[in-house]
Amino acid sequence: MKLGVFLLAARFPGQSDADALKRTVEVAVAADRAGLASAWVAEHHFMPYGTCPDATTLAAHLLGRTNRIEIGTAVSVLTTAHPVALAERARLLSVISDNRFRLGVGRGGPWMDLEVFGSSLERYQNGMPGALDLLLRALKDPTVEGDADYPFRSVPLVPTPLTPPTVHVACTSHATVELAAARGLPMLLGMHMTNEEKRAFVDHYRAQGGPTDAEHVSAISVHVSDSREEAVAEVMATAPGWLADGLAAYIRVDGGPGPDRDPVAYARHLCDLHPVGDPAHCARGLRDAAAVSGIDHVIAMVELTGSPDHALRTIGALAAAQPTPPGPDLGKLA
Repeated sequence: MKLGVFLLAARFPGQSDADALKRTVEVAVAADRAGLASAWVAEHHFMPYGTCPDATTLAAHLLGRTNRIEIGTAVSVLTTAHPVALAERARLLSVISDNRFRLGVGRGGPWMDLEVFGSSLERYQNGMPGALDLLLRALKDPTVEGDADYPFRSVPLVPTPLTPPTVHVACTSHATVELAAARGLPMLLGMHMTNEEKRAFVDHYRAQGGPTDAEHVSAISVHVSDSREEAVAEVMATAPGWLADGLAAYIRVDGGPGPDRDPVAYARHLCDLHPVGDPAHCARGLRDAAAVSGIDHVIAMVELTGSPDHALRTIGALAAAQPTPPGPDLGKLA
């Protein structure tokens, strides 16, 4: 198993944005020192659910603060970013990091971001395949020319990486699974999904002709404490406040309703769905997640309480028995 961390830079009640971002950087550096395989940063706009509005910028900083860990975006939103501009940033980060950068991309949502950044519901609903294809051309080709959706004359691209950055596609529907499979790109699957749902996506990906050796990435939540009861209590004392503020900030551009989730119930759902408990409980949960989903690269959201100490404790517990990089021996955690 390859084990990494998934970083939302979430602002919990009573915290500042600086607190959230400082914690996220601290966790990524700790993951690098612990020998974990990867750290992936999320991108959100106009909300405390996540305080990083540009995942590539934060990824650049983390690449400079770390030595060996892979740093990825989970995700850079193609609906509001120009594919060529995103490709230029990815090429740059790939070159200066000796190919430690991973580019995760997704469609995003029908939020106010579309209005602010001059995008549209049409682009959100139908523009992902074209944007992805232009991005892929701009990542690997020495020159790129526009098309009907992005009209521009042919231009040369710099810098040129020795190997194009690896691209992962966030998949939330069969349509995006099929898009990723058709392009031969690995999937990024979110922590809202069950292990069985992720397995169904992997099976559908392969049925659509996607490569059997694609390195899909699965995001889950992990929180380690001395006991299952203590871990759940710590999460339930803080996560509902973060979720209440964060979910309320999702405003649809078309005036429709945003996410309809009860923060307390959803926090409890995360505790029940993911490894939240003592080290032995979490080790079993991680093994089960990989076995059932069929995905060996697991990234753990370790900021469930907003506490830097709790996040670092979870990283330490996961990596305590690890003799060498890149991944911990999860069996020894139990």
